[in-house]
Amino acid sequence: MRMKKILVIDGNSIINRAFYGVRPLLTKSGKYTNAIFGMINIISRQLSAIKPDYAAVAFDLKAPTFRHKMYDGYKAKRHPTPPELLSQFDDAKECLGLMGLHVLELPGYEADDLQGTVASMAHGREDVESYILSGDRDLLQLIDAKITVLLATNTDTLTMREAEFTEKYGVAPTQFVDMKALMGDSSDNIPGVAGIGEKTAATLIQNFGSLEGIYENIEDKRISKGVREKLIRDKDNAYLSRTLARIITDAPLEGDLESLAMLPRDEVGLYKKFTELELNSLIQKFGLTGKSEADVGITDAEAFVTSFTDITAEELDGISDDRIALEVRSGEIYISADGRNLRLVGGRVEFSRWIEGKSVICYDGKAQLHALDKMGIDATRVKFLDLMLYAYVINPGSGHGGVEALASMFLGKSVESGTVAVGLFSELERVLRRRVAADGLEFILDEIELPLLKLLYKIERRGFRINASGILEFGEALGALADDLTASIYMRAGHEFNINSTKQLAEVLYVEMGLPCPKKTKNGYSTDAETLEQLRAESPIIDDILEYRQVTKLRGTYTTALTDVADAEGRIHTDFKQALTATGRLSSAEPNLQNIPVRTKMGRELRRHFIAKDGYVLVDADYSQIELRLLAHVSGDYTMSEAFLAGEDIHRKTAAAVFGVPEEAVNDEMRKRAKAVNFGIVYGIGGFSLAKDIGTTVKEATKYIKSYMMNYPSIEEYLERVVKDAEERGYTVTEFGRRRYIPELKASNANMRAFGKRVAMNAPIQGTAADVMKIAMLRVSDRLEREGLDAEIVMQVHDELIVETRLSDLERCKQILREEMESAASFSVPLTVDVTAGDNWLEQE
Repeated sequence: MRMKKILVIDGNSIINRAFYGVRPLLTKSGKYTNAIFGMINIISRQLSAIKPDYAAVAFDLKAPTFRHKMYDGYKAKRHPTPPELLSQFDDAKECLGLMGLHVLELPGYEADDLQGTVASMAHGREDVESYILSGDRDLLQLIDAKITVLLATNTDTLTMREAEFTEKYGVAPTQFVDMKALMGDSSDNIPGVAGIGEKTAATLIQNFGSLEGIYENIEDKRISKGVREKLIRDKDNAYLSRTLARIITDAPLEGDLESLAMLPRDEVGLYKKFTELELNSLIQKFGLTGKSEADVGITDAEAFVTSFTDITAEELDGISDDRIALEVRSGEIYISADGRNLRLVGGRVEFSRWIEGKSVICYDGKAQLHALDKMGIDATRVKFLDLMLYAYVINPGSGHGGVEALASMFLGKSVESGTVAVGLFSELERVLRRRVAADGLEFILDEIELPLLKLLYKIERRGFRINASGILEFGEALGALADDLTASIYMRAGHEFNINSTKQLAEVLYVEMGLPCPKKTKNGYSTDAETLEQLRAESPIIDDILEYRQVTKLRGTYTTALTDVADAEGRIHTDFKQALTATGRLSSAEPNLQNIPVRTKMGRELRRHFIAKDGYVLVDADYSQIELRLLAHVSGDYTMSEAFLAGEDIHRKTAAAVFGVPEEAVNDEMRKRAKAVNFGIVYGIGGFSLAKDIGTTVKEATKYIKSYMMNYPSIEEYLERVVKDAEERGYTVTEFGRRRYIPELKASNANMRAFGKRVAMNAPIQGTAADVMKIAMLRVSDRLEREGLDAEIVMQVHDELIVETRLSDLERCKQILREEMESAASFSVPLTVDVTAGDNWLEQE
């Protein structure tokens, strides 16, 4: 017999959890959508896993319930729902209905009661079982042989049946409401018995079975005098609390179980709603096209993506357009030109000649270059108009989601996932170009991002050479060191255990060895790096554990992985992510060469195995303190600017100012602390974080920050001004016009707003530094080529550029790097570059 399934969802708890778990998302019109997005993702996972026959989502209404009438204080301490969340309820309910779920609300009753009533419809039916999805533990009282609670937590969704519940709480689910009667519930302002917590409540219920059993045996010696007095004093509150806490299972809902049967998804309605809410990733996730099965004919978008005419190489010259749309897919070349959608048949040599000098509209131009290169076509002399980069500069934090999402968002047209849509590219480019112009982003797009895509392609294609045998030997040395550290840790602990297990490590450190735990999490003792750093002085085992983690991570992440991806010439070809970060910085993947640790000796040692080929040398050019120089420029602070203009040691000068001593009296420790303050200010650091960074008290760290601001008053004014501007506009702007939108600034959650303020302080500086580096890369590459040097960029890491050059061109290469990087932009303080050279990456430091 097939079991039919009821899924009933706690709409209030799930949408609340989604709201606080997903960063703020806003539509172009300013409508919040993060709670809707998160809620739909949570619920759709359970729909896929359970495949319910019946499904409902229950919500509370604003009207008082029977519990409020029974007890004036019920839920009296609840904070009002943030307006950013409240504004999303109606749209969320509409989306759920379009997904085929029934939305339930009933005056006088809470969502919990509706869930209890629906879930209990499985009782008396051998072929039906119920699942309740909620983040509220109150629902656990409903668990029985027919009802399972899916408890959503911050990390996972726990399946709670009778056995799991009893193991956790030591009582049966039916007794949970009696426990609540005793211990109360502060979130609902249920009083309970003052002074009795969860542990005592559980023990009482285990001993006497129920609230009645406790009071019938109130003189039992198993009840201590103090507990007895509390029970007698608050007896009325105990019974009242049980009534308030008990979920009713017979709310007067209209209809029977069959009226809650899961309905077919409204594909067209969902498509329109997600388009309105700009939730394009959900359109892709659900495979929505905006067309129902009953629709006759095809949309304009489908005509573009499904109908192509074959064209031979000989016919290419008959195309008059100098501006074409292009996509290479699975070794096939698709173009849109002269109002036609075409697929090239053969003639790749002729195509390579024909495309030269044209403007090509595409999506992800760098990937297109690589795809054409594999087909023997050199397209580096083509002007690429990359829709991905258009979308990126318009809103770098949007996660634009591909051609399908852009077509939906900017054209209102649907494109089925996985289809070739070159027929839409020209129209999409025109719309995006207008938006770029309206936002003043032409320089960022035309002078930085579009030219850079071809340079990044060249860097990726050349690759960075490694000494594979050296890396393998280094990996073996790391393995031996890991073994030694493991043995030392076991010796200090007194036995073997899984060092990588948080639970086992915590047991060893805090229980067996008795070390003090500076921080606990909801899951128990913390063993993260930050916590262990505070314990270094307590035991030598901590040093061993921290070093063990470094060694194993370095070995696991890089040594074997690097040699596996090297080509026949021993070169690593990373993938630069040009449209990923919100700040404009480049990131690196597969493998990530920007994340090689440089602050540890072992991490730096790995750089020794990145080498130049025979007869060549690596040149490293690194901007010196670029973010602090930009801070001096954007703030206009006289003292800091003068220090850079005079070539002074800014960290020593800051130390003298902060500690109130002459510069000659500044020692290494004072300079180190001042350096942390200098760079921390750029990131909006507070006293608590600075105290952890430099190992001092919060009071002392706060004093340093105040002293810093007194000595650099224009910096404090700038930071306040940039946050205010971002709050008013909704975004920050770099010196070159790049925007970063910060919806967190409008959040009702204080922690989220504080995060937004820190982002606002740093984004213009970090973004400007990213712009400068990109401009410098273009200028360096162009000049190396113009002057005919046998030299090419092989890597970019943060503020650092690495060039592989023939030894005979070394001095000229160094000169070009310094000149072009230092003149990449003009600010009120000079940009300076440290240039070094060596046979490998390490020797340059």
